[in-house]
Amino acid sequence: MKQNKYDDSGFFENYSLMPRSTGGLESAGEWDTFRGMLPELSGQRVLDLGCGFGWHCRYAREQGAVSVVGIDLSANMLERARAMTSDPKIEYLQLAIEDAAFSADQYDTVISSLAIHYIEDFGSLCRQVQYCLKPGGAFVFSAEHPVYTALAAQDWHYSPDGQKQHWPVDNYHLEGLRQANFLDHEVAKYHRTTATYLNTLMDSGFTLKRISELQPTPEMLEKNAAWQEETRRPMFLLLSAVKL
Repeated sequence: MKQNKYDDSGFFENYSLMPRSTGGLESAGEWDTFRGMLPELSGQRVLDLGCGFGWHCRYAREQGAVSVVGIDLSANMLERARAMTSDPKIEYLQLAIEDAAFSADQYDTVISSLAIHYIEDFGSLCRQVQYCLKPGGAFVFSAEHPVYTALAAQDWHYSPDGQKQHWPVDNYHLEGLRQANFLDHEVAKYHRTTATYLNTLMDSGFTLKRISELQPTPEMLEKNAAWQEETRRPMFLLLSAVKL
């Protein structure tokens, strides 16, 4: 299933108003942690899976990457990315992540931000990424945490007076499609367990380097009180792995 909600005008309009869409990487709460998991990008050839507005692509070039390819299925996303980019060393391709087919040992680093939970076959993706990475190359990505994706509702359990009591988790080991509500639209996401993420990476020829469940720091809480919710349950899973 190759979903392209971002070319729905209403959905894209709502997405474009999100802080991470208007303010870029510094407005994404997970950015400091994600950045800390990246390898040294100077002199690297970088691939960004699900590049969106191209924020990570431009960051990689700012850090000295020699070339960057960003792929996304959405024409709206790529139109915005190209409008925000004036760099011939960044190439944007309209392509589903599932259809990505690159040459062996083509890239030094592959990154992906909050796109992999839209992909049904994580194993196939890992094998393709492993194939196109050079030996020792890094695969760094973020996805919605399995605690967050287990139930399609993706919402708190509320008391009668509207207080958030707890985050319900059910059907955790029943992996697969979830029809979730995001930005007032029904969106297809795929739930998989933390063990599946880790074991699939290792079975695909990667060694794990770092894992984060994004525990909010005092600095994050000071900047945005809403992050207090993330101390109660993880929303993001961030992983860094290296090709053996």
